[in-house]
Formats: sequence, C-alpha cells, structure tokens
Amino acid sequence: MSDEKKSGDSISANIGDVGDGSQVAVGNEITQTQSYGPPPTAEDVAQLQQMFDELKARIEQEVAPAEKEKALERVDELKEAITTKEPDLTTVEYVKNWFGKNVPSVAGSVVDLIVHPLVAKFVAAGGKVLAATFRERFGV
Repeated sequence: MSDEKKSGDSISANIGDVGDGSQVAVGNEITQTQSYGPPPTAEDVAQLQQMFDELKARIEQEVAPAEKEKALERVDELKEAITTKEPDLTTVEYVKNWFGKNVPSVAGSVVDLIVHPLVAKFVAAGGKVLAATFRERFGV
C-alpha cells in the first residue's frame, strides 16, 4: 500500500438551521434551480394592468388635486413593487399605509388590489418565503 495522497479538493461545511424554501449546496461546480410555481402569464400581466388602470381612473375622478399627483406616483410604486422579479413587500405595505393616511377615500380600493388573488400569484412567483410573508402581512 502506498502512503501517497490523492489530489483533489478538500471540502468541509457546517450548516445550521435552514429556513423553509432555502437551498444548501456544498461541493464543487454545483448548479441549483428552484421553482415556485408557474410564473404570471401574459394574460395575468394584462389583467393586473387593467386593475391598475381602474385604480388610477378612480384616483383621477375622486382625489383632490393637491393629493392626486402623489397618489398616482404611489400607484406606480405599488405596480413596480408587485411586478418586479422578487416583489417588494415593504413598498407594498408603505403604499397601503400612505393611502390610509393621506387619501382614505380610495384606500379600500388599494387594499382590494393588494389582496387580489392575482397579486398573490405575482408574489408567489418570488418564492415560498415571500408568499408566506405576504399572507402574514396582508391576510391573504
């Protein structure tokens, strides 16, 4: 027998608690993919756009001129936060709260949009943990 060592990589890992939906890989030249469910379809995108258009139309009709521009900007922020690859729930919550404080007459419409099942589908495409956080924050 030979005392000769084999050449190669030496890999060591200690892994603690891994959250739900997380992935761990230890090794060399590893590729991982994780799917969260079907991504929103073109029809979903069109339907969500329609919902945002309706909300903007309501703001145009019902919100005082002093708040109208700011309200429309918040709607654009909300749309961006929902439709990004990994939805930004902090912004969604901020926009919801902003309408509650500044334009309560349409705050209910904003909440209705946020808790719509289609929005939940966009959020779910961002992952299990994000979807769980969304359900917890918004009761969806």
